[in-house]
Amino acid sequence: MPVIPFRSPRTPFKVEPPPTPTRRAIVLKWLRKMHGWIGLWGAVLGLLFGGTGILLNHRAVLKIPAAQVQESTVQVPLPTPAPATPQALAAWLKSSLKLEPDARRVLAEPARPVAWGDQSVVQPPRWSASFASPSGNVQAEYWVGNSYVTLKRSDNNVFATLTSLHKGVGMGVGWILLVDTLAGSIILLSLSGVVLWALTNRRRTIGVAIGVVSLLAAGGLALTAL
Repeated sequence: MPVIPFRSPRTPFKVEPPPTPTRRAIVLKWLRKMHGWIGLWGAVLGLLFGGTGILLNHRAVLKIPAAQVQESTVQVPLPTPAPATPQALAAWLKSSLKLEPDARRVLAEPARPVAWGDQSVVQPPRWSASFASPSGNVQAEYWVGNSYVTLKRSDNNVFATLTSLHKGVGMGVGWILLVDTLAGSIILLSLSGVVLWALTNRRRTIGVAIGVVSLLAAGGLALTAL
C-alpha cells in the first residue's frame, strides 16, 4: 500500500487593505484634478487671448504689423426733414445703412463760442454716434444745420478683429461673462499651481525668491514708465 506523504495546509493568502491616504495626498489629488479641468476649460480661449495679447503688447514698441485697419470717409445726405435728435439720427443711420449692432455712444454737444482769429464765432451743436463691432466700426458726425452726415468707417483684418475680441469691442454681456470665467480660471490656475509646487517641492526658498524677483522686476519696469 503506497504511503501518501503528509502536507501541511497552506497558509491562506491575505490581501492587505490599501493604506489610508493622508490628508496631504487627498489635497494633492483634488488640486491636480481641479488644475487639469480648469486648464482644459481655458485652453482654447487662452490660445486666443495669449496670441492677441502679444499683438496688443507690441502695438507701439517693437510693433508687430499684423493687425491692419482700412479707413474710409463718406458724406451721406440726410432725409427731409432731418432727424430731430441724436437718437433719431442714430436710428436712421442703422436702418438705412444696415449698421450692426446698435449705436453704443450717442452724444450731443451744445453750441458754444470758439475763437476764430481775433473774432468769436458760435459753433453749432455737434452730434455723434458710434457703431462698433469686432470686424470694424463706423463713426458718425453731424453738425446741426448741415444737409449731410459724415461717416468714418474702419474695417479690420483678421488679426485686428481678434484683438477687438480681446478688448470686447462691440460684444454683449454673454461674451463679457465668458471672458470673466477665463480670467477667473487664470487666477485659480495661478493659485493652485503655486500650492501644488509648494506641496511637491521641498526647495521652497527658491520658489519664494523667484516670485519676489518677478514681482520686483514687474514693479520696477512699471514705475520707470510712470
